[in-house]
Amino acid sequence: MMLAVMPGVASATELTAKAARIAGDEARTRIVIDFDVKPDFTVHYLPSPNRIVVDIAGTVNFAFPPEQLEARGIYERIRFGAMSAGRTRLVLTSKLPAGLEVAEARKNEDGDGWRLVLDGAIVTPDQYAAMKKQGNWGNAESSTPVVPLAPQQPSSDGVFTVAIDAGHGGIDTGAITSGKNPVYEKNITLDFAKALGRELNAQPGIKAFLTRDTDVFLSLGERVQIARSRGANLFISLHADTLREKSTRGATVYTISDRASDKLADELAKRENTSDEVAGVEVKKEPSEVNDILIDLTRRETQAFSISLANSIVHSFEGQIGLINNPHRSAGFRVLTAPDVPSVLLELGFLSNSEDVKQLQRPDFRDKLVTLIADAVKRYRDKLGG
Repeated sequence: MMLAVMPGVASATELTAKAARIAGDEARTRIVIDFDVKPDFTVHYLPSPNRIVVDIAGTVNFAFPPEQLEARGIYERIRFGAMSAGRTRLVLTSKLPAGLEVAEARKNEDGDGWRLVLDGAIVTPDQYAAMKKQGNWGNAESSTPVVPLAPQQPSSDGVFTVAIDAGHGGIDTGAITSGKNPVYEKNITLDFAKALGRELNAQPGIKAFLTRDTDVFLSLGERVQIARSRGANLFISLHADTLREKSTRGATVYTISDRASDKLADELAKRENTSDEVAGVEVKKEPSEVNDILIDLTRRETQAFSISLANSIVHSFEGQIGLINNPHRSAGFRVLTAPDVPSVLLELGFLSNSEDVKQLQRPDFRDKLVTLIADAVKRYRDKLGG
């Protein structure tokens, strides 16, 4: 199998994907995406699950309806969206090992625009392994590595620093409502994160920053590293997931634990922990002893403070914001693993519940909720004598 590859060059190029189409069967499937200018891209492969990852240099405006790239043929899932600055990603997930026989940018015959042609086909496991081995082309780190950053000590000038993490982003949309005008979790969390940042930064002695302030992808490890590298005293990750039980609504606060407090928390953590996989990032498994050490450090050094913050948020919400039953729960969320930063994951509501969806889009509700979170943070800081 021959694999055509265009060299990817990091740039500030802005491209528009005007239309897309997909056709094929269970053996071969073609994807064509129409661009206004020539797209530069690279291709590599990731296993477990089988994924073809196409990175496009530049920022792509996807101007076509998402249903034009609904998965079919050899693909069971297709995702696309922004990664880091100057890079956009297309992830093609297949049940069986698959590879690209053709991957090339072609100029349209009328001279107006370009099209990206991706011809995929089912391959043998040996062929897939060979393609994966050669598929990085000296660019194995293209899957958004986490750059180790030395943690900074919390500020000694009395400033209390809060890291606000807008869950999901870019290619990782998070939960999505059904219907003509879908609501994306990544947009809800970013809107709330920006509002919470403004509210906290208006408080004396508190400085807040966002792990992301635009629609870009961050790996779970990067979110943790950003908080630690900037000396955060607290880490608050915002989410708005979905549940099978559509009647369930209200806010929930989660802290980390090696065993989930209940089935709902366990299922939610498992979904959230797949964010890197969804975005085509190769998750490097750490030795079990390292995981045990991380959990142990988190428990001994920060878990009590995380629980204190969670209780403060729940107390702030009671009687003001709808809460699910047992609103403080716990599970093994990877985004909460900073060993030296008290961390909570806050479910603002559920996009599977129509009333929560309406509420989460209302500016007055957003303002009320961020005010209550800010009050909880201030109480937590005051309790520490900050």
